[in-house]
Amino acid sequence: MTDVLSRRGLNRATPARQHLLERAATSAIDAIEHLGGMQSQAPLAPYVELWTRLQNFAADELSTLTEQRQVVRLHLMRNTVHLVSARDCLDWRPLFHPLHAARFSGHFRHGTQGVNRDALLRQAKRLLEEQPRIRAELGKLLAERWPDADPNALAYAATHHIALCQVPPRGVWGKNGPAAWAPVESWLGAPLRPVPVDALVLRYLGAFGPAHVADIQVWSGLTRLREVVERLPLRTFRGQEGQTLYDLPEAPRPSEHMSAPPRFLPEYDNLLLSHKDRTRVILGNRPVPRPHPLTADDRRLVAGESTVRGEGLTGPDSAGQT
Repeated sequence: MTDVLSRRGLNRATPARQHLLERAATSAIDAIEHLGGMQSQAPLAPYVELWTRLQNFAADELSTLTEQRQVVRLHLMRNTVHLVSARDCLDWRPLFHPLHAARFSGHFRHGTQGVNRDALLRQAKRLLEEQPRIRAELGKLLAERWPDADPNALAYAATHHIALCQVPPRGVWGKNGPAAWAPVESWLGAPLRPVPVDALVLRYLGAFGPAHVADIQVWSGLTRLREVVERLPLRTFRGQEGQTLYDLPEAPRPSEHMSAPPRFLPEYDNLLLSHKDRTRVILGNRPVPRPHPLTADDRRLVAGESTVRGEGLTGPDSAGQT
């Protein structure tokens, strides 16, 4: 008989793996790898993500990792910017190339009609090998060779088809810099080395499980993962709505009665974005909280007692239910 996991049970299992029930005594780079990378659309958000999850975290630790190229920021899951270790960058980036290429075709391909794609990418890579460049500069330089094309689309063709990362000082605490791009292989001094997607699925479950196949696809942006999940040696559970949930056999699944302390979360924290059914962490059907355009520096997301609370959100209901 398949064990049933309640929503509250899921609410304890996932935060436990996210180091949100208890802060972890681990290094920043080990935490970044354990969490499967960290959302980094806001360049400094990972500092808050680590501070709220780790014992004795200091901003200098992540700044040093960034400046020493042990971690990098690049487009990966969902075609959004993530902070990952250099090792995970080299392993995972090839898995997301089809996703990134498809996103480009859906938004920018009309601006590059008549442009030879291979020639464009060779020229773009040569320019980026010379020095890191922002998209606007790259598009302007590429338009010198293809004047009839949209410079913005030319730049996006490069950043969606070449493995690139954003370089410091962007992403360094106390510093600021533009979103300048450099080729990953040159920046890290190592070639891309694709791994089977199976490894990515296992890493997801270690950080966000138990989960349905649809959850893994929402987190990654990849599709057709059911056959991958079904060939892995995983344990299965049944959710309270009847859905099949998959998990690592030895992963922690604490009691649903375990208390959950309040934790401060930055904008776009992956805890909020990595499941199709987000009710395990967000009460009811409320949307994922986003920074308000007029108060983008007023970030008040607090996770605790099973739900995310913040501006526009509530915690337990008036009867104390979670």
